Amino acid sequence: MPRSVLIAVGGNSLIRAGQRGTIQEQFENARLTAAHIAELAALGYRLVITHGNGPQVGSQLLRSEAGLSQTYTQPLDVCVAATQGEIGYILQNALQSELRKRKLEIAVATIITQVRVSKFDRAFAEPSKPVGPFYHKEDAERKRDELGWNIIEDAARGYRRVVPSPNPVGIMEIDVIRKCIEQNIIVVAVGGGGIPVVAENGDVEGIEAVIDKDKSSALLAGELGLSHLIISTDVEFVYLNYKKPEQFAVKEMTIDDAMNYLEDGQFSGGSMRPKIEAAVDFISRGGEEVIITDPCHLVEAIKGEFGTHIKKTMVPKD
Repeated sequence: MPRSVLIAVGGNSLIRAGQRGTIQEQFENARLTAAHIAELAALGYRLVITHGNGPQVGSQLLRSEAGLSQTYTQPLDVCVAATQGEIGYILQNALQSELRKRKLEIAVATIITQVRVSKFDRAFAEPSKPVGPFYHKEDAERKRDELGWNIIEDAARGYRRVVPSPNPVGIMEIDVIRKCIEQNIIVVAVGGGGIPVVAENGDVEGIEAVIDKDKSSALLAGELGLSHLIISTDVEFVYLNYKKPEQFAVKEMTIDDAMNYLEDGQFSGGSMRPKIEAAVDFISRGGEEVIITDPCHLVEAIKGEFGTHIKKTMVPKD
């Protein structure tokens, strides 16, 4: 049984479908997820928590725009940093409450995390990740001309800004995170995929981009030498033929299976595909297993009783 585990918490754990995303709603949702994470801590696991920040960074960008005449604006990397602090506080608070309920004296710390990317990543030449709100055509064109934004059209909802989504290549605060785990401190890190930075000639500079949080989570788990990565999302299993009449759950797969499913186009880019790609990357780097499930089944999943389990090879069962 693995003793140190990274849990990548999906955005649905804080803002659920149909909700406005108020702070009160986020606290209530965080408590539900934290209760299951605290159960893992009670079982003796040392934990690293990562999380998404899509809705929150969109709101942060809106605030920056709305206050343009009265306060300073925030570039995207600073917005990511701000949401790391905001969400980190919500998760820390929820986890501390749930740990105390169980009489567990375990500290929780949020680490504002920078993630290194390459300025030569082709994503910078091909921005593709939508961020922020939808705009009317005239507003979008004005922002494109005045701010140099890349804009795409969504036929159903309007126009939206797109930014680069480069691959993560290094975790700047990796040593601090490792030392916390060694002291059995639950760490919240790499929020929203991390603050994207470019490091060269001794300088570290933020850059406007969005890093996929599942890819950063896989990188972090690999650099920490963890054997297990859990991706917590809004479905209980990975499904093939998702939302089709022939849909069915896959409870076990090898990375060869996963790559074949990716080639067959089984998983959509904005949902399960980056999670499967992250699983393949983590196991290819030496990780033992990736588990994909929903927050309510974390304990059962880590015991092998629930969720989708992805491994390098499958050991035949007796």
